Formats: sequence, structure tokens, C-alpha cells
Amino acid sequence: MNADYIRENLLQIRERIAAAARRAGRREEEVTLIGVSKTRPATDIRSAFDAGIVHFGENRVQEWEGKRGELVNLAGRWHLIGHLQSNKAARAARMFHSVDSVDDVSLAERLDRARAEANSSEKLRVLIEVHIGGEESKSGSPILALPALGTRILELPNLNLAGLMCIPPFFEDIQQVRPFFQKLRELRDGLQKELDWELPVLSMGMSHDFEVAIEEGATEVRVGTALFGARETN
Repeated sequence: MNADYIRENLLQIRERIAAAARRAGRREEEVTLIGVSKTRPATDIRSAFDAGIVHFGENRVQEWEGKRGELVNLAGRWHLIGHLQSNKAARAARMFHSVDSVDDVSLAERLDRARAEANSSEKLRVLIEVHIGGEESKSGSPILALPALGTRILELPNLNLAGLMCIPPFFEDIQQVRPFFQKLRELRDGLQKELDWELPVLSMGMSHDFEVAIEEGATEVRVGTALFGARETN
């Protein structure tokens, strides 16, 4: 892919982030852009990094294993944003800076053990993925299970619980997704009080709706198509 194409797209995304932040009375610097690099070759990731993106989101452990060898000299921050199967937790804990899709206690415990075995000097940042829309096709922690899951993660010495993530239902009218973003923010605020633990991260919003997410308090947005273009289908 043409590096100029990615660079131009990034400029437009940055402008949209800044405008959304202004509308919400926030600063652009409060929002971290995660480039969703799933299905993208290492060359595209390198071009995006050269254009100024530091954070990248991958969906699958195996796919990232196949690409990371070409990117070992990049000082990027690598996020696992897709659903993580427990049997791949050990590999994920070694390869990612953050797992943004923790949804149950057993997965958190596996990540903690694996991070300890890796002898990493840095705790593994984790977000709890919340099953915000009730869709059977999507994963995430049930809302009622959040306090127990959050409490357990805080007991695990090799994990750093930083906040919440969600993937709401898709609507053509982006205003229809606003209540789901509002709900995640409210859940975060309530969980902070219940756990007595700061949860600064709200990861919500993708290419289609990230501006609404920023207006509702997103601190991280996950953007793929708007940055790299539409994915090719086989």
C-alpha cells in the first residue's frame, strides 16, 4: 500500500479527532489512536508507524506471530483487541503490551501466570471487554460480573487493570450508538468507585463512529478502515 495514502488518511483522522475533542470540551491529546492492523501486512504497519502511529491493534495471536518478526525494530505498542482463547493466553502475554479483551476470571489468571513466567519487568496492561449490546455474536464480560472480575484482576500481581473496552452494535445512523458509549462510561465510573481503583481508559469507537465515542469520553479509539482503506475479501 502507498505510504502517502496512509499518511494522508492519518492527517484526516487526526483532524476529526481534534474536532470531536473540541466539541466535547476536551483536548486532542487525551485520545490515543490505535491503528487496527489486523489482516494488514508488516509493510503497512511500518508505513503507519513512520507516519506517526505508535499503537497498533491485532485480532489474532497467530496472525501477529507471523508478522512480528518483520517489525522487531519498531518501537510500537502492541494491543490484542480481539477475543482471546484461554489456550493462547500464554503466547499473548509474551507478545503484547496490552490485552484489551479480557472477559473472564480464568483468562485473567492465565495471563497473570504467563506474564510471571516470562519474567517481564513490565506488568501486562489489561482492559475488561464489556458485553455492552447483548449480541450473541460478540464476546465480553456480562455487566453484572464486572465487579467480581475487576476485583480478581486487581489481586493478580502481574496485571495492570486500566479500564474498559466495548464493541457496540453497528448502526448506519451513528447517533444510535451513542447510548452504548454513554453506558460504558457510566459503568467505568461506577466500577472505579466500587473497586476504589482509577480506571483511566475507555476504549470505544472505530472507523465508523469514533467521533461520537470521543464526544462520550473515549480515551482510545480503534481505527482500521479509515486509516488503511477497506480490507480485501477473498
